[in-house]
Amino acid sequence: MDRHPYPFAGGTLANFIDGRFVTGPTRFANLDPVTGQHLADVSMADAAMVDDAVAAARRALKGDWGKLSQAERCRLLVRVAEGIEARFDDFVAAEVADTGKPLAHARSIDIARGAANFRSFAALAEARAMPSFQTRTSDGRNAINYSIPRPLGVVAVISPWNLPLLLMSWKVAPALACGNTIVAKPSEETPSTATLLAEVIDRAGLPPGVFNLLHGMGGGSTGEWIVSHPHVDAITFTGESATGSTIMRSAAAGVKPISFELGGKNPALIFADCDFDAALEGTVRSVFSNCGQVCLCTERVYVERPIFDRFVAALAERARGLSIGDPWTGAAIGPVISAKQRNKVLGYYRLAVEEGAQVHAGGGVPVLGDALSGGYFVEPTVLTGLPESARTVREEVFGPVCHVAPFDGEEQAVGFANDSAYGLAAAVWTRDVGRAHRVAGQIEAGIVWINDWFLRDLRTPFGGVKLSGIGREGGEHSLNFYSEPTNICVSF
Repeated sequence: MDRHPYPFAGGTLANFIDGRFVTGPTRFANLDPVTGQHLADVSMADAAMVDDAVAAARRALKGDWGKLSQAERCRLLVRVAEGIEARFDDFVAAEVADTGKPLAHARSIDIARGAANFRSFAALAEARAMPSFQTRTSDGRNAINYSIPRPLGVVAVISPWNLPLLLMSWKVAPALACGNTIVAKPSEETPSTATLLAEVIDRAGLPPGVFNLLHGMGGGSTGEWIVSHPHVDAITFTGESATGSTIMRSAAAGVKPISFELGGKNPALIFADCDFDAALEGTVRSVFSNCGQVCLCTERVYVERPIFDRFVAALAERARGLSIGDPWTGAAIGPVISAKQRNKVLGYYRLAVEEGAQVHAGGGVPVLGDALSGGYFVEPTVLTGLPESARTVREEVFGPVCHVAPFDGEEQAVGFANDSAYGLAAAVWTRDVGRAHRVAGQIEAGIVWINDWFLRDLRTPFGGVKLSGIGREGGEHSLNFYSEPTNICVSF
């Protein structure tokens, strides 16, 4: 595909409040992680604009939006999906410009899934529109009980920079399908596709105030003002565990419902009886996809001892062979999101060596030529030799790196997998069906893949345990979070 122009080149990304695009007095720069160059300015929402957005969302909740039928709301969400598809190339160009991710990833996953989220949640919400009935009370008296779902109200949606449109739509679509109104803030690193989404929603005909988009930073800024606002009724957040903890304290004052998908330090367990080539290919994907910047990526790889040396050598060879560079040229690995994130990842590369790691591939910055010298690139890296107590093994890096360690038997493998403060995802590679189910059932994680990785059915529960989050989203689980049942009892 030829390079498609960035939709906001040289301009200013505005906030979207009560059906209007508005700018404030303060702006910040949106930078291209591939080159480090300026893409556009972004208007930062101040506290007064946050108040305006929340007030608009509350008016819409009680106004035209709240009066629409379920079928009418769902038809509008399908129009949003159609709007994303009509501007597919603009969305791809914006996502690649903001993130530097491979073009194929943006086209097949980020933008395609963004549209699919609106279609699938519209269909699910319409299918469950009928009330549920229970005909008797527990004491034997005759009564008809039925329950109806009601929206939570004004929902704050805070989304991250690694999968910007996918994770924004993953929250916005079911929240709207359930009749809520939205005040959303994308990451300050990736404001573009969220702004395009606001344009699409505006043209799709949703009433003013239903979807509001605010740009800005987190603590002490736009994000904090949104989640702490007294008239926000619920909060959904994807991002770092420490930020989730801060938001949780803010939500506690109002006893607000929260849904958090947070960090991960995900394990892969590779048994000696696995399909070696499939396990290798799957692990290459799970470690290095999107430059390791996916919450589900693998950072801890445990390999049964008989195939350990062979697997490490093969994984390192594959890591060294990954093409690094401009995503528009077909490179498999782009940059990390920012100079700050690059410095963090390189800091862990240095720390790993200080802790005694052996570096089998990567460990530094690639040499890519003058055109990309200002970009935020790091090498795909494979490490071994660290104890389980090492910081590099225990702390989330969020970059293209893994530590590989040997294990002996199922019990030790499960012990290694569970010895973590996180519990988001895991992968198990084995041909033994019984072992696959035994091991998967013992792993403390919200998602366990057997002989695969990142295979997602949007109807299944998504979320983590421990520091990896609270609650589940996906399919009925999302609809259950974004609405609350009211039971109505009629005595006769």
